[in-house]
Amino acid sequence: MSQFIYLSITPEALIGSMLPPQEFGAYLATGTKKRNRGQAIFFEIDLDKIRNLIDMDYLLKRCVRKSDGSPKHTVYLSVYKVLETIPLAAFKSLYLTTDHGIVLELKASPYDQAKEDKNIAHLYQELCPVTPQVVSSYSPAKFLELLTNGSMPISLPKLLFVDLKLGGLASNPLSGSAEDLPYSNLGHLRDCLITLKDDEKNMKTVIRFYNGDLLYRSIESGFYLGEKKQLIYYRYPSMNELESQNYDFFRTL
Repeated sequence: MSQFIYLSITPEALIGSMLPPQEFGAYLATGTKKRNRGQAIFFEIDLDKIRNLIDMDYLLKRCVRKSDGSPKHTVYLSVYKVLETIPLAAFKSLYLTTDHGIVLELKASPYDQAKEDKNIAHLYQELCPVTPQVVSSYSPAKFLELLTNGSMPISLPKLLFVDLKLGGLASNPLSGSAEDLPYSNLGHLRDCLITLKDDEKNMKTVIRFYNGDLLYRSIESGFYLGEKKQLIYYRYPSMNELESQNYDFFRTL
């Protein structure tokens, strides 16, 4: 059985495993004895593109079958500043796992910046390497570029974030409908969006630290990964697509 390399986002870690993605996601979410449950988000990483970045001797020695013949589940290779060390060319599919162990694969999709709506606000949940939730008037590509190009006092080497639903608040924070939004802090969210518009700011922090599971049903467009002008987009399926193509994942939302 081949070795797989994964970059876990929650928490951040580079992991070797003999489990293919679907089995690895289920293992992270539920464990071997089904006693623990927890959401998992991770990338598959192209081993050939990071061989010079990891201890291959250690991986080949540790990532082998156990004495009973079962595959090795995890071999931790790094837990510090992992995202920034992995070249963008090494990132393969992104996987979302529910706390029941149901896995959804997201492949990289073309992204057309010309189709971005520049007249609406966005709600971004940053996931790695930092985790604030912010509202911004910047489009995803612009948001990523500004936070990673060194032009701001606080800059990141790379960033992974997800675009979340705002419903009617995206264009009208004062009186837009928030009926279908699954957030517990709607009053605060609305105030942040109003401040964003009234003060002509481009970004406003909603929550300083992300410390819970991501509500998959709240995802708007998808996940964005990159640095400066280099962006990898992982489109999130519509509810209709999820229902028809991955019903097991859909019914957990």
